Amino acid sequence: MIDNPPLLSIHRGFARPDRALVVAFRGAQTSHLCDAMDGRGALDWRIKPLDPTNAGFVGVAMTAHAYPADIVAMFGALAEAQPGDVIVCANDAFTGTAVFGDLAAGMMRNKGVSAFVTDGLARDKAGIIVTGLPVFCQGISPNSPARNGPGVVGAPVTLGGVHVCPGDIIVGDADAVVVVPQGSATEVLARLRAVQAAELETEKKVRDGLVIPSFMVDILASARIVGR
Repeated sequence: MIDNPPLLSIHRGFARPDRALVVAFRGAQTSHLCDAMDGRGALDWRIKPLDPTNAGFVGVAMTAHAYPADIVAMFGALAEAQPGDVIVCANDAFTGTAVFGDLAAGMMRNKGVSAFVTDGLARDKAGIIVTGLPVFCQGISPNSPARNGPGVVGAPVTLGGVHVCPGDIIVGDADAVVVVPQGSATEVLARLRAVQAAELETEKKVRDGLVIPSFMVDILASARIVGR
């Protein structure tokens, strides 16, 4: 780069979804959400909950991009976050140091943050779990980061193969984290309800003895299947 970037750039004033819309996604199963979004929306499978027994959350994305081995943007996002936000911290999938630890987890819990999600690493797993904050990351390393920047808060990021904008709705469970774009959240919610209803109906059929779903019966009977 020609000039040194600022230590931290903060983008404020992004649109937030209606609170009732966010709450409507509470408890949604991430696989059902992906079905409602044409099979997409989940972050990379390596981004997993530190505590699968405390992984469920929903909230509004407060995005950050933290340069590798640095935590300035992570704390910048914490300073900007509102209660109920999910801090989504892209770290270029860096695995040399952690980008987050138990003290930061406690501060986020004190601020009312709903969860922390990163494509980087965390440290102090036991301490994080004690705080009760749902945390998703690629793994654990005790290596400590620096506080030199640069970093960006409140701008779109790409994390775990998914584009995330500030204000998107973020949903997590023991399996994964899913990003619901704010602009299509109402449509996704309607499709989610249809998916949930279809799942309940199929679950009942399975309990009653279903072996092959009807869509596979049709496929297996079609001319596209050739016996050898």
